[in-house]
This record gives sequence, structure tokens and C-alpha cells, in this order.
Amino acid sequence: MKEDVPTLRVRMLGGEEIIYGKIPVLHSRNTITRSMKLFLILLYHMKEGIARNRLLEELYGRKEVLDGANSLRVACHRLKKMLIDAGLPEYEYISIAGGIYHFEAPVKVEVDAHIFRGLIEQAKREKVQDKKIRLLKKACVMYSGEFLKGLSGEEWVLIESLHYKNMYTEALQQVCEKLKEQREYEEVLKICEPACELYPFDEWQSIRIDCFIALNQYKEALKEYEDTANLFFVELGISPSERMMNQLKLMSNHISKSPQDIREIKGNLKEEPMEDGAYYCSLPSFRDGYRLVRRIMERNGQSIYLMLCTITDSGGRPMEHSEKLTAMSETLYQAIKQSLRRCDSFTRYNPAQFLILLVGTNRENCEQILNRIKHHFSNEHKSWSNNLDCYISSVADMESEKVGLSFDDWYGKEEHEK
Repeated sequence: MKEDVPTLRVRMLGGEEIIYGKIPVLHSRNTITRSMKLFLILLYHMKEGIARNRLLEELYGRKEVLDGANSLRVACHRLKKMLIDAGLPEYEYISIAGGIYHFEAPVKVEVDAHIFRGLIEQAKREKVQDKKIRLLKKACVMYSGEFLKGLSGEEWVLIESLHYKNMYTEALQQVCEKLKEQREYEEVLKICEPACELYPFDEWQSIRIDCFIALNQYKEALKEYEDTANLFFVELGISPSERMMNQLKLMSNHISKSPQDIREIKGNLKEEPMEDGAYYCSLPSFRDGYRLVRRIMERNGQSIYLMLCTITDSGGRPMEHSEKLTAMSETLYQAIKQSLRRCDSFTRYNPAQFLILLVGTNRENCEQILNRIKHHFSNEHKSWSNNLDCYISSVADMESEKVGLSFDDWYGKEEHEK
């Protein structure tokens, strides 16, 4: 192999890209053709080669291939022509021995997935802890995302992708633990940032919050929490984990101890911007609000009702997560918000259920509220009215352990008593 021959660099993590020297052979924006798919498979198995049957399965999937041997021969010929047309030297590139296909090239080949795995395996063998962490840190820095995401629908790619994610997760956890022991909090913040972007629902943000707290940067910690909580609500309709909730309490305690002018405190408490409709809050905040109004009720006897709205499937069961549920949940959110008063509050209990707290109302008004919610919910899709179940109970009844009734049962019972 000549020294002045360019290197063939292959990226498989976080997108597909192949560059020969400065010549792009495959760009992440390109569609992956059959020939390019074959190239990626051969490159990935370059060290040990790949058996013919497995190559056919990874290339064509589990579907039957007529005359597999000939189809594979044609694909290999096209790949060789594609490489030479792209500027690589004249060469055979694919050798076959004992039914095993090997990719061979007269140039140096670097595959990021191989380098990443090599660093992880080298770190496992390393006995000196500092050297081990350096290797793991190097691996974490070079990991840029999902393995062959352009082929993410392929079964073998899904399996390999999970393996690479697990390797990255374990490596990053070890690195963060060691850096936190050494009080290198700034370094932890930096190395965790890509993980928060790649896997935002794995709560790497929690480690960043720990570091902000350790650095006494409570406002930054609170912002990290609020951004994460908002992401969880918008994308999943849920609240962050109990661990992050405990971090919020710790942050709040420290922030509240900082001396401030009353005007600054009032400004921090003010709702910005002032929105029309009912007040949406996170589930923990809703719980605190419920407990507060229950105490107020004990003192002044004001009537308070709790309503549960559930999106159901055709069998009357809470709808399971799907694209339809996502759309219906967002519509129900908007329907509740515009159907209630500004003094009412509500929260998303899970993707299929909302809780509503109604203060200073009565049973008759509850029926009107329900009708408004159903009207707005099914305004564009009339059939959706059949997918909404609502139950209500006064807080007083709940405290005496009475079961909440559906509106139909409730008002039917009242008519019967009359």
C-alpha cells in the first residue's frame, strides 16, 4: 500500500458518510442504494468477513431472493464499478473464500464503529483506572449517534444499534462517576451535553443538574430541569422521574434562601405571558394545588370538584400510545384549556388522561363544562365524542372515600330521586 494513497474514511455512527481522501463516496443526505448497502455491510464485517447466507439476509432481508447467487454476483459487480467511478484505484475489492465474503482494498480504511468498539474493548482490558477512563472518554467523544440510522428498519441494524448505545451508555456512566469523584463538574457538563441531545428521554440531564448544584449554579440547574420537564410533557405527556423531582426540591430550597427584594420576588412569581383559558400545570404542581384548595375547603366550605377525562379506544379502555392518541391528546388539551375559567387548573395525568380541578362550582355547572369540553374536542372529528369518558367527584366525597360517578350515572340518579 503506497504511503501517498488517500484513506477511505467511513462513518456509521450518527449517519452514513464515506470519504476517499477529499472525494465523497457517500453523503449522509444521499439515498442508500442496494450497491451502497452492500458496501456498508462488507465494510462493517471487513475484519472477519461475512458468510454468503448471512450476507444475503442482511442485504435483502428475510424475503425470498430468486437466484440469490446470481443476484449477489451482480450486486458485487455494480459495487466494484461504483467504487472505481468514484475515484478509488482499480482493484477487485471483494474476495470470496470458503463461502466467506471479504472486502479488501489497496488503501487504508478507517471505520468509526470499529474504532469506537476497539476503544471500549481496550478499556475493559486496561487495569490502570486513569488510562481506562481516558479510553472511555475518547470513545464517548467520538460516538455521534445511532448506528447506520439510514438502515434503521433492518433487523440486524437494530440489534447492532442497541449494542452500540449500551456500550456508549455504560462508558459515559463510568466516565461521569469518575469525573464527579474528582470534582471535575465542568467536564461532566461538557461530556454529557451530546447525550442529552441524542437520548433526551434517558435523563442524562439529571447528571448535569447534579453538577450545576455542586457548582452552586442553582438557576442553571433549574433551567435544565424546566427545559427537560417541558420536553417530557410536549413529547410524552408525562413528568420527569422521581429523582429529578427530588432535585427540583433541593434547587428550590437553595434558590429560596437567596435574599431578594419583594419586587424581584413578585416578578419571578408572575405568569409570563398571561394566557387565556384554564391554567395548565405539571402533575406535581397540580397535586400541591389540590392539597391547598382542600385545606381552603375545610375552612370556608367552598365546593370543589375533581374531573377525570379519559381518551378511550373502541372497547372503552384507555387508549394505548399511538399517533392517533398523540393527536387526540393535544386536541383534548386545547379543548379543556378553552372550556374552563382562568381560575380552574388542569394537568396531564398520562398520555390518555387529564385531571381538572374546578373551584367554586356546582353539579349543574359540571354538566355544562363537560358539554363544552366534548364540543371543542369533537368539533373537527365528530366521532371522537365516542372516545371521551369523563368522571367527576366532589373533593368532599373523595375525602369520605366515595367513588366518583360518571355524569350519566350521576344525573340519572338525581332525576330518579326527584
